[in-house]
Amino acid sequence: MRAYRRLVIVNAAKTRKTGAHEAYIGKRGQSHLMSKLHHIAMLWVEGPLSYVEQLCVQSFLDAGHDVTLYHYGPVQNVPEGAAVVHGDAVLKRDEFIQHGRTGSLALFSDVFRYHLLTDAARPTIWADTDAYCVKPFVTETGHYYGWESESHINGGVLGLPPESPALAGLLAMTRDEYSIPEWYSDSAKAKLQAKADAGTPVHCSELPWGVWGPQAVTHYVHKTGEDKYAFPQEVLYPIPFEKRRRMIKAGRRASAEAYLTENTTSIHLYGRRVREFLASLPGGLPEEGGLIDHLLKKHGIDPHAAPVKSKKNPEAVE
Repeated sequence: MRAYRRLVIVNAAKTRKTGAHEAYIGKRGQSHLMSKLHHIAMLWVEGPLSYVEQLCVQSFLDAGHDVTLYHYGPVQNVPEGAAVVHGDAVLKRDEFIQHGRTGSLALFSDVFRYHLLTDAARPTIWADTDAYCVKPFVTETGHYYGWESESHINGGVLGLPPESPALAGLLAMTRDEYSIPEWYSDSAKAKLQAKADAGTPVHCSELPWGVWGPQAVTHYVHKTGEDKYAFPQEVLYPIPFEKRRRMIKAGRRASAEAYLTENTTSIHLYGRRVREFLASLPGGLPEEGGLIDHLLKKHGIDPHAAPVKSKKNPEAVE
């Protein structure tokens, strides 16, 4: 059985899809042999990790990556081998930005990852705590992200070199919590500008979910031409959102695994949504013989020692 930290706080010292796919296939083996694996960074604001997050952290460790879990309050159940560092090392914030409708801390997490990627001293790839590592993440350019659907690139796994023009755009946008997204339609921008002119600007937390995340990432990598580095969906987000429960059910394991290919390096476990479904099952456990049950056993994770919590977990960052 894996050993886990019970309580750790470390204070910080003050051609679109095809082109990227071909480059990935052609260079991956050589890169893997020649390059040291990138550091993996994650954020869990505070509270205990459930077995879902433990599984994802452990998967990167077992793949050979160094992993740092950043936090802002006490955290528990962190797999041994992962560094635990206070988030002030990256971004000091007195108040977390939460989405107005869902209460999610994803907006803050978006800003956090963009600031983290500016550090040229340590090549880093960001991974949400619901990203499971199938194979080591390898990149020669520092770009590491992929399509989650036909319409958007997700930043749940995100590598951008510090000098990336797209990263500069993301940082500039998120410095102003009342900024108007430049990719909005003219009519939508006009409405938001009218409210701003009237002294009632719309805060980012009141805009649709994903405005600083997938929407912004997709826009800026398109704008700068860096979308050419985006992997096809099979690499980082092979199992669609609407098929996510297949990962939990024993009888659907084969149909879930059918989405995986030899090029898959990560599986998105859809954190909050999957945790809520798991919490509704007997004992809060995945069905024995299902894909998630298989992965837990593969990495030596005991789900009884770090149960999922029902209903909205304010510490979760996805």
